[in-house]
Amino acid sequence: MTLSIRNQLPGTVTAITSGEVMATVGIRLTGGQNLTAAITKEAVTALGLAPGSPVRALVKSTEVALATGPVEGLSIRNQLPGTVTGITTGAAMASVKIAFDDIELTAAITKDAAEDLALAADTPVVALIKSTEVSLATP
Repeated sequence: MTLSIRNQLPGTVTAITSGEVMATVGIRLTGGQNLTAAITKEAVTALGLAPGSPVRALVKSTEVALATGPVEGLSIRNQLPGTVTGITTGAAMASVKIAFDDIELTAAITKDAAEDLALAADTPVVALIKSTEVSLATP
């Protein structure tokens, strides 16, 4: 299956916490970073997830926000520190490539935000991703 989602991050399930309808799934990415996905219990069962299961975390680039440092007092669970490796700016939007260890992530943000944050190659950033915006796929 080919997907338009650019961010496909490989990892391994570390924990599953089930609620009535939803579950949170802890994932250790191949670079060692931790990520949390909030998916339905039905999806956990359909994917056959358990600790140790290999997965791909899928995140649309439009669901990745950027900060120039760690952010405290925020409900967003996923904060991945990295470095800008490239930026392409259009009239309204910017596509920002971020590397952390062996993984590359793309964020689509407004041109104004990219300028306000003074983003350029080698700028340290933190990618912010809500756990509800992380989908999971199995190999």
